Amino acid sequence: MAKVAIVSADRQNYQMASSTAVGNAREFISPSDLTFSWGGCHRCLWLSYNHGLRTPGFMPLVGDLATMQENYFAGKTTADIAPVLPEGKVKDLGGWVKSSLINVNGAASKYAIRGKYDLLIEFADGTFGIIDCKFQAKDSDKTDLYQPQLEAYAFALENPASGEAKKVSLMGLLVWSLIEPAGDVTKGFGLKLKHTWRPIERNPNALQERLTDFITVVDAKMPNSKPACDMCNYLNSRKKFIGAE
Repeated sequence: MAKVAIVSADRQNYQMASSTAVGNAREFISPSDLTFSWGGCHRCLWLSYNHGLRTPGFMPLVGDLATMQENYFAGKTTADIAPVLPEGKVKDLGGWVKSSLINVNGAASKYAIRGKYDLLIEFADGTFGIIDCKFQAKDSDKTDLYQPQLEAYAFALENPASGEAKKVSLMGLLVWSLIEPAGDVTKGFGLKLKHTWRPIERNPNALQERLTDFITVVDAKMPNSKPACDMCNYLNSRKKFIGAE
């Protein structure tokens, strides 16, 4: 059988919930929210999942750099990604994964995982792997930070809403980090990059704990804002000057 690995980029999933959701409420959990939103303000998280209100972001180059990194690996082999990986090749440049309903305290909740990967790699033994592509200013180890996100993709593959379940045997980060500019004014300039592979160990139990805590928060009453939340602090300060509109 073929062995397949998924290489996913860290992107926000802005999709709204299924047709059974009320108003702008969401029933699909984005893998990236288990890392960034969960580590941020839980009031902002609650507003996002219950009313569709997401804090605005401004990262003009992130999408272009991510696309550039993904396209580079189109048609490449695993040896081009990291020599330590099993033999295989890039089969696809992306696709969506959607899990079955998530169990919380022994019962099915209304929530499921839904997210988009970037590269699909085909191996030889029928198992899958998830690799998250990163473009960083400096090469630093962020495997602990991104572990829940990659584990969420693994959960969706092993517990799909439809289709055949796929066993995940590999997870990790593929990091491009800046070294220095290269070129000149006549030939043009480019960036010299460092290429680093960082494996991540599977931990399904930790994901289950994170999902349980996550769903408990978004299903409860609106929580207090995080004291250091820039968005909440801005809105509170703005209200003091102009009042509620």
